[in-house]
Amino acid sequence: MKPLIEDINPKTEDERLASIIDKVISGERINADDGIYLYEHADLALLSQLANLANHRLNGNYILFNKNFHIEPTNLCVFNCKFCSYHKSAGDSESWVLTLEEIKNAARKYINTDVTEVHIVGGVHPKWNIDYYGEMIKAVKEILPHIHVKAYSAIELDFIIRKSKLSYSEGLKRLKDYGLDSIPGGGAEIFAPEVRAKICPEKASGDAWLAIHKAAHENGIQSNATMLYGHIESYKHRVQHMEAIRKLQDETHGFNCFIPLKFRAANNPMGYLGEVNMVEDLRNFAVSRIYMDNIRHLKAYWPMLGIQNTKMAINFGVDDIDGTIDDTTKIYSMAGAEEQKPTMTVERLTQIVREAGGIPAERDSIYNIIKVYD
Repeated sequence: MKPLIEDINPKTEDERLASIIDKVISGERINADDGIYLYEHADLALLSQLANLANHRLNGNYILFNKNFHIEPTNLCVFNCKFCSYHKSAGDSESWVLTLEEIKNAARKYINTDVTEVHIVGGVHPKWNIDYYGEMIKAVKEILPHIHVKAYSAIELDFIIRKSKLSYSEGLKRLKDYGLDSIPGGGAEIFAPEVRAKICPEKASGDAWLAIHKAAHENGIQSNATMLYGHIESYKHRVQHMEAIRKLQDETHGFNCFIPLKFRAANNPMGYLGEVNMVEDLRNFAVSRIYMDNIRHLKAYWPMLGIQNTKMAINFGVDDIDGTIDDTTKIYSMAGAEEQKPTMTVERLTQIVREAGGIPAERDSIYNIIKVYD
């Protein structure tokens, strides 16, 4: 896993590729055209070497995980995105709406444990407002006062903040007062309007997603960023998406982690597309690592990829594999992900990292290392 610059052979008859290799070796930022060219022309072995070099400069050989669980308050949603297998309508036998007491009960399971984070996301409930979202955070903190609450995608936030007739900054300040610590990266999908018009025409725009994360960063709320890939988007769309996030990170420095999320085809209207193969997954992780030079961490979400594929991703620039989860999320399992009941012990997580050649390390939610497992 340790990359050596001398192991990377910049000699190639493709002068354009050679110039990009030189940029990566020297630590120079690649541009959008370079990113597209890597997707289209670089072989997998070269991408692995370049991505591992880029990652090693930032993170050494540490591969991170955390101790976390999820609360998904509802899968009712005012939107009906075509890639989504999670959305259900009121009255559907597979729909749910958690009460505040049920949310407290979910938190009570982790009293006297060393879990450090709760991740709260769900559908956009048509009747909930910003203060109810705040009450959910407050309910969790009542039970687990010291837990880090990472909550609510930009899509949820856009809906409830606009409904409350507040600016993004005002809405985020209110949620921060309730106990919000950071926000996840969900809802980004692909920013290109022509793609969004086909896969999620009802939800907030890419510009709105970026504006919410900018407002969060300006109010001291760190966040993550995602990209949904492997459906109808092109390589150009992927690079444009990463460029917009990279540009905002240059301005705010508020993103902790970039998370490519694979489109899963089960139980949704876009299932006819099928899914890209693992070679494409690895290509995407590698180009993401090389391109996102100002976001330190790159995550392979193990419930989405499966354990064996996560091991491979570690050798394509990934330095974070998420956490223990404890079978508390259904978002990807309902879409046919590899892990249908996602739960992981620390022992298994550290084993996965070691088998992939990395040094396992537990992190907190904003990527401070808590413990290294030598």
